Amino acid sequence: MIRGWIFLALLFFGALVANPSHAEELRAAWVASVFNLNFPSRPGLSAAAQRGEIARLVNGAADAGLNALFVQVRPEGDALYPSSLEPWSRFLTGRPGGDPGFDPLATFIAEGKRRGIAIHAWLNPYRASTNAASLAPGHFASKQPGLARRVGRQLWFDPGELAVRAQVVRVAEDLCRRYPLAGIVLDDYFYPYPNTGLPRGTFPDDATYARYQAGGGTLARADWRRENVHLLLRDLQRVVHAARPGATFGVSPFGIYRPRVPATVEAQLDQFAELYADPVRWMREGVVDWLSPQLYWPDAGPQSFSALLRWWRSPEANPRGVPIYPSLALKYSPAEIERQLALEQSIGPRPAGGWAAWSVGPLLKGAGYSAVTARRARAGQ
Repeated sequence: MIRGWIFLALLFFGALVANPSHAEELRAAWVASVFNLNFPSRPGLSAAAQRGEIARLVNGAADAGLNALFVQVRPEGDALYPSSLEPWSRFLTGRPGGDPGFDPLATFIAEGKRRGIAIHAWLNPYRASTNAASLAPGHFASKQPGLARRVGRQLWFDPGELAVRAQVVRVAEDLCRRYPLAGIVLDDYFYPYPNTGLPRGTFPDDATYARYQAGGGTLARADWRRENVHLLLRDLQRVVHAARPGATFGVSPFGIYRPRVPATVEAQLDQFAELYADPVRWMREGVVDWLSPQLYWPDAGPQSFSALLRWWRSPEANPRGVPIYPSLALKYSPAEIERQLALEQSIGPRPAGGWAAWSVGPLLKGAGYSAVTARRARAGQ
């Protein structure tokens, strides 16, 4: 009996070490690989050079007081780690499917362990390609071209296709079984943002929706699209928890739920009606462990940081008390960011506190942000 309790205690302690957000506030930054925004700095670097960039990035994050990184490992249906499911990302070598000669994700995890930085794997579930002409032979959109839709120059996996959901779930399960991750996180790209080539409220899914109706489906198309996204999140949370107990599943939605919600907030985008994402339902039904809404505005004006954070944490929107870790944009002055970090600590309910910086780049460039985050980290401990 005593051995059993010791075993359970060790499991619990191991989960705290793997995921600091369970033991202290989350202090994270996003590490984008798409278009070589953060890592690697450019395609085609040697394995040694890329390893060096990872070490410098993790060291800089630790020096800035962070305890987690959200590393983009699936920017466009590809992988920044060796995978039997998807090809190597072109952002590593410049060639779709090109082997970089090492495992970037394993290197992030090893460097993170050395500096006390938990690594969350950041996935883009539906973006198949930012450039439809650059698919590797083993890409899922190459093997199953009927599942992807062209949107301008991009390819987008159709969220209404069951095989698309199954592929994303397989990828998450594979990652959680093979790597000691703190969790899986998605960003705000569900149905694509409206643009000049995609009018508001549209997506080329006529055939998919007609098949749904022919099978007896009765939801209106907008409700059906939101249901497609909801089912993916439900399945991802289940597989993450099953494949790696103690790991978390989080999402970083657009920072405003709907225009005039809350009433003082203005928005040109309605994520509920145009991205077909319903974060309120996700929180109320508990299909996410945490959210990091993208509150990329200053604490003033028509998109007030504090007004939005209060709404996301309010019992009205979030009756289960799902942890809300706002994502902050490091494009304002260090003084504004320090103000936002102080607001994050003061605005409740706050069952678990923390934040995520977009992105890690400004923290490493000596612009004053790292001193702010390190100071706030000391204040939060």
